[in-house]
Amino acid sequence: MVKYAENELFSITTFTKQISSLLNAIKNNSLEKIGILKNNRLEVVVLSTQEYSRLKKIEEESKESQWSYWRDEELDNFGKIAIGLSRHDYDNEDYSKW
Repeated sequence: MVKYAENELFSITTFTKQISSLLNAIKNNSLEKIGILKNNRLEVVVLSTQEYSRLKKIEEESKESQWSYWRDEELDNFGKIAIGLSRHDYDNEDYSKW
């Protein structure tokens, strides 16, 4: 969960009254983010375009990376073995050929 400092949270009413100065604070990096509250619940987060671009780049890079180390059929076989062993369902099948 993202933590917010007290000076980063604003009601929507306060935000609209101070929008110019708050956006300048984001742009000048004196605030990292602004959380906008509606009915005392966080509704929206405002970030600089630079920070948003950085986060989008990380997201895109993570989608391009191969995070899985096992192929789907290897995971399926592992599951079958685990279920069989947990049921003490020892049979004569050679699991190494799966």
